[in-house]
Amino acid sequence: MEARLDYFADPTAGKALKYFISAGRALKEAPLPASTQELVSLRVSQINGCAVCVDIHTKEAAAAGETPVRLNLVAAWREATVFTGAERAALELAEEGTRVADSAGGVGDEVWARAAGHYDEEQLAALALLVSFMNTVNRLNIITRQPAGDYEPGQFH
Repeated sequence: MEARLDYFADPTAGKALKYFISAGRALKEAPLPASTQELVSLRVSQINGCAVCVDIHTKEAAAAGETPVRLNLVAAWREATVFTGAERAALELAEEGTRVADSAGGVGDEVWARAAGHYDEEQLAALALLVSFMNTVNRLNIITRQPAGDYEPGQFH
């Protein structure tokens, strides 16, 4: 598979992506646990079918010490016993924040309250921004059919 477009070779896309990538780096520095960030990024990417982001976040999480069992169970987190209450709340928020078209109300109050029971306001802001960021990145990659499989951990750092 070959990408339809090389964003970094295009002057307009390159200029816009410079700012977008810096926003992503700022999120990495947020007080939301790195493992939670990778699990959320992976789950959003699975839902959207973004192969390149699934590749990236699976490999980054593994390189950071995430176990294969947990990575393999992200798609079925509701039935899995390997996630903490906080991680489960973050994954639930990520799913509702990604599937907004499936619910006229968007993220429900109960889902938000469960997340707020585990994360402070700064972490909730980071979580909301991360879900939104990943949905945008997924769409950019899906629209242009960016290929997956060749990512090396740390490649974009």
